[in-house]
Amino acid sequence: MPASMPGGGQGEAPALPESGRLFTVPVQDKTGPMKLQLSATVLDSPDARVLAGFYRRLLGWEAKFEDDDWVMLRAPDGGASLSFQTEPRYVRPVWPAGEGDPPMMMHLDIQVDDLEAAGAHAVEQGAELAAFQPQEGVRVYLDPAGHPFCLFLD
Repeated sequence: MPASMPGGGQGEAPALPESGRLFTVPVQDKTGPMKLQLSATVLDSPDARVLAGFYRRLLGWEAKFEDDDWVMLRAPDGGASLSFQTEPRYVRPVWPAGEGDPPMMMHLDIQVDDLEAAGAHAVEQGAELAAFQPQEGVRVYLDPAGHPFCLFLD
């Protein structure tokens, strides 16, 4: 989890919605107003169903859509979804990456109220505790496809 957010132009962090809630921002371009709304984050993996199964068990979310190469998990509170796609040429990231290693492209931050219990649950579902832990109050784990994700205290 980042220690601070980038400024919103005036030295202040941009306003964020309540946790898990979708929000839209009207955007004006040369053709007129349009609506942009983040609907999902997509993680590549060698097997979409296997990785989606891990996050389904970890988060307790249900599938909104599922086929052999694509799974979308629905956030129970209506927030943005988490999707998974099979990528045959997927390369597992290395975290932290060294010279020449395939780096992570993104990671998920998951807020918890009990770091130890949430970590034990993550491991029971198939996560691996990362060898390198960068800060107190945060635990980095690797999902079955090697994507790092952080559990952090609220």
